[in-house]
Amino acid sequence: MKKLNGVRLSHDKGTKDCETVSFPLPKQVIIPMSQAMGAPCNCLVKAGDAVTVGQKIGDTDAFMSVPIHSSVSGTVNAVVDYLLPGGNSCKAAVIDTDGEQTPDPSLVPPVITDKASFVAAVRESGLAGLGGAGFPTHIKVNFDKSKTPIDTLVINAAECEPYITSDFRQMMEDPDDVIKGTLLVQKYLNIPICKICIENNKPDAIALLKEKTADIKSIEIVTLPSSYPQGAEKVIVFSATGRIVAEGELPSNQGVMVMNVSTVAYINRYCETGMPLTHRRITLDGNAITKNKGNYLVPIGTRISEILEYGGAENPEKVLYGGPMMGFPLYDTDQPILKTTNAVLAFNNVEEPKTTACIRCGNCIRVCPMNLMPVELESAYKAKDVEALKSLKVMLCMNCGCCSYICPAHRPLAEINQLAKGLIPRPASKK
Repeated sequence: MKKLNGVRLSHDKGTKDCETVSFPLPKQVIIPMSQAMGAPCNCLVKAGDAVTVGQKIGDTDAFMSVPIHSSVSGTVNAVVDYLLPGGNSCKAAVIDTDGEQTPDPSLVPPVITDKASFVAAVRESGLAGLGGAGFPTHIKVNFDKSKTPIDTLVINAAECEPYITSDFRQMMEDPDDVIKGTLLVQKYLNIPICKICIENNKPDAIALLKEKTADIKSIEIVTLPSSYPQGAEKVIVFSATGRIVAEGELPSNQGVMVMNVSTVAYINRYCETGMPLTHRRITLDGNAITKNKGNYLVPIGTRISEILEYGGAENPEKVLYGGPMMGFPLYDTDQPILKTTNAVLAFNNVEEPKTTACIRCGNCIRVCPMNLMPVELESAYKAKDVEALKSLKVMLCMNCGCCSYICPAHRPLAEINQLAKGLIPRPASKK
């Protein structure tokens, strides 16, 4: 099988042996009504309302959306307009915690008898893809098998970004959730084959899951090379199955469904407990974190500033949601932990190298996993040449950042590719 391009990164998995512990309960959380791809929810609570853990506080009839639940018990202080990291705004519930963490008394494990009730349960759980993209999981699992004959489930446990170890800890601490959740997806979606894909820099997780699945013929543990971006959707589909997801296609077009390892594990937890998605396992790391590096189970809505304070970071130069390759830099550390947050990284002594002229070395082309030509895309973007951008397949760019990382001239190639995508007209929506 042909090996896809990419880059070799320092793993920096310094927290891999740090067992997950509960983060101290904050005095207040701020829970945005938009934490996944799609439409924001309508806020179902108002100032003065008492709330409990797991209570639904946001929902909508929009197709592309997932409900929002309270991660704490306490009292709603206010409902405010909130600016999200990506620049969009939505309503957010500000909740003062009471320290009791009283669960919603109405929560019970869902009754699942068929695919329809499974899909309904996944929606009610508030689950969006926990790998970072935040695609509503109930939409992913609600496919028509007669039109989309999916035969392979790929569980993405690559965790190829440096520093992040939250998925690794999921596998090491709760492997039964991973296996049971995988089997639930296979059962109710009638997917006969599953491949759990793990990079070879996680031998402990590989050995443990092989032991757990030794008697399960439908599940195979696949060891992948440690190469970034091994965990990107198109890359992992090719690495696991040899199938190519072409431009404009989804993995489902090639008979594959990709789910993050923490996503399937959460499906099992919800089915066993009925507790919706209220907390996230995150990695806290980076050279600005001088104490308490590790993995934490954090209430959604906890402010990043409190996490940084707990980690001993005083005025860090750069703070990231997620990893150093694809994470979001934060402009405001009062931003909260979201459903899609898998890490908070804080750094000092950040070098900002000077951008110089392209030397036509071709490194960006050599490492691109999609076989694009970033240097040519940069030229086409500057010329605002839409046809050239289409011809150069700019829409295939997954923003992995390999081109920017490898460029000796320090040109912002990945960022330019994202701006270039904005020049491509979107197809008219079908009514």
